[in-house]
Formats: sequence, C-alpha cells, structure tokens
Amino acid sequence: MYSRLITAPKNESFFLFGPRGTGKSSWVTATFPRANYIDLLDDSNYTELLASPGRLVKWVKNPAEYIIVDEVQKIPGILDEVHRLIESKKWKFILTGSSARKLKRGGANLLAGRAITKKMFPLTARELSKDFDLLRALKYGTIPKSVLSEEPKTFLKSYVSTYLKEEIKAEGLTRNVGAFVRFLESASFSQGQVLNVSGVGDDAHIKQKVAESYFEILEDLLLATELPVFSRRAKRKLVAHPKFYFFDVGVFNSIRPRGPLDSDEEIRGISFESFVLQDLQAMNDYLDWEYKAHYWRTSSKMEVDLVLYGKRGLQAIEVKAGHILRNDDFESLNQFKLDYPEANCFLIYGGHKALTNKTIKVVPAEEWFDAYPEWL
Repeated sequence: MYSRLITAPKNESFFLFGPRGTGKSSWVTATFPRANYIDLLDDSNYTELLASPGRLVKWVKNPAEYIIVDEVQKIPGILDEVHRLIESKKWKFILTGSSARKLKRGGANLLAGRAITKKMFPLTARELSKDFDLLRALKYGTIPKSVLSEEPKTFLKSYVSTYLKEEIKAEGLTRNVGAFVRFLESASFSQGQVLNVSGVGDDAHIKQKVAESYFEILEDLLLATELPVFSRRAKRKLVAHPKFYFFDVGVFNSIRPRGPLDSDEEIRGISFESFVLQDLQAMNDYLDWEYKAHYWRTSSKMEVDLVLYGKRGLQAIEVKAGHILRNDDFESLNQFKLDYPEANCFLIYGGHKALTNKTIKVVPAEEWFDAYPEWL
C-alpha cells in the first residue's frame, strides 16, 4: 500500500469524496484502525439502516473513536442521524462517498459546516515515488488497483463494465444503459478537447438534453472534470466552452475506441496532457495550493493547455508529448505571456534535456514530476 499525501483533519468530522477505486476505504481504515466501521455497500447493513437510520447508534461499539460510514451516498437520510449524534453526543464521523453533488442534488443534510470536505484522487507521481512509470501511467492510469495489477488492461475493462455501466444503472441514474455506453465512447473523443455537447449527443444518437444529463452524471460521480476558459483581464476574443477530461487516463484509454485511422502519437499526446492535469489536481488539493484550474484558447485557436490562478500567482502550462520541440510549440505561451506578463510559463515535453528560453521554462517530463512543487 502506498503512502498517500492526503492528511486527515485533527479531531474533526469530515467527508471524504472521490471516484470508486481511488482508495478511500483503504486509506481511512489504515489511518484509523480503531475506528467503528460501517460499510453501506454491504447489503445487510444497507437494508437495516435504510429501513431505520436511527439504528446507527447501536452499531457504534467505541464512541470515543471515529465512526466511518463508507459510501454514505447510498443512504442520504442517514446524515440527519449523523448530524444529531455530532450535536448531542459530540461523536466524530468520517463519511466517505463517490458523490458530493449527488447528495446536494438530493437535498441531503451536509451537516451545515460541522464536517469539512476532503477529496481522494488516483495515485500521484509523488505518491508512487520510485515506482512511478510515466509510460505505464499514460496507458493504464494510476487507480491503485490498476497500478498493482499484473493485468491492468483487464482491470480497467472490468472497472468500466461494473462501475461506469452497472453501478450507474443500479443507482437509478439512467435507465438506458445502451445509450449511456454509446455516450461514454462518444465523450471519450472529447478528452482534452473543447466540449461540444450537441456533437457528442449526435454521435451517440441521443438528444442534446440527454447528453447534458449524462455529462452531469459523470461530474456528479467525480468521474470527469471540465476546465473553464481563463478570461481574467481578457484582451482577445476567447472561446466560451469548457474542456473535458475523464478523471483517470487509464479509464479514458479503456473507454476510447480505436480505429485504423487513429494515431498512436495523437492518443499519447492527449494522455500526456490529461495526466499532467490529473496529477496537478490531486497535488493542488492535497497540498492546499488553492489554485483554480483553467485553460486558455482564443477564437484564432491559440491555446494553452492549463492555466493555474490563485494566491501563489499565475501559471501557464503547455504540454507536448514529443521528444523534439519546434518553434511553433512556443507560440501560444508567448502570446499568453504578452497578455499576462506576470505569468510563469512552462512547457513540459517528452524529451530528456532541459532547455533555456527567455520567457518559458522548458522542463522534461521526468524532471517535472520529480520536482514540480518547486516550480509552482
């Protein structure tokens, strides 16, 4: 088991949200080995507590320790009982789940600030440390079981099949699983691209409103993220739509169909950009950098892959998978620097040699993942 960068609040109740398989249950049980543990994926537990959430009290054997309620979104009503026990008995809870937004949409009691929120992501390069293999990560992602599996491709197919299809059906989020599967494949072509919801709907043979609801499902379950356009003090005409990414590169690669016209170089480039974002999102959250992530794209198609803005400053990051850089690879960052001279600009590439540029720090990928907190 890898040591995780996430830290637990001291003596406070908290929510821990993250996609299935990212290691939430393993982390909380290892970090709090003496905690009371209630797993709502267990059918008997689920049935009993669904019938009467008040029965939660009798399951707590040691109230001086944390009480872990795993997959709390399965029974949103239990949060009223949790709230009561925090108030009346001063008990401390750890509430794990795969969907904060789903709870909010259902009007669930989110404890009115009595529990802070933490997130769990796939493993980062820093957490993998000496075991980090960039080429493997770009192909199979870094969900813990994928990293540890001798057959990661088989695991990812199973993950997509049992979770992204069957679990979504079981949760009652959509009745038409066939349409949702077509949607997933169509959405995978939008990875790292400006999102065209109607185009995805047309490709999947579903109405735009249905496609919109499916994208909401992915976001609700933390399975995908959308990057908005960075438009602060915009001097140019910019595009309006966000860019789309699945939460894990391996999941994206498992969903995306391959055809005879697909370029390995193109897929590798998308995967590289996706993993840089995936890793940065986790590090940003774990280390409390408090950046907001964006991208920048003008109407003339100048684009910077990732723009981070926050109390630590403004960072513009372009990602190139190739081993050799051309002059035009610097063009978008140079244009961004003209509009935002205060920005720190980085170009991460697949080569092995650090390069010097007047305004742009050119960083080989292997160095970026080793030391990028120093850059940011």
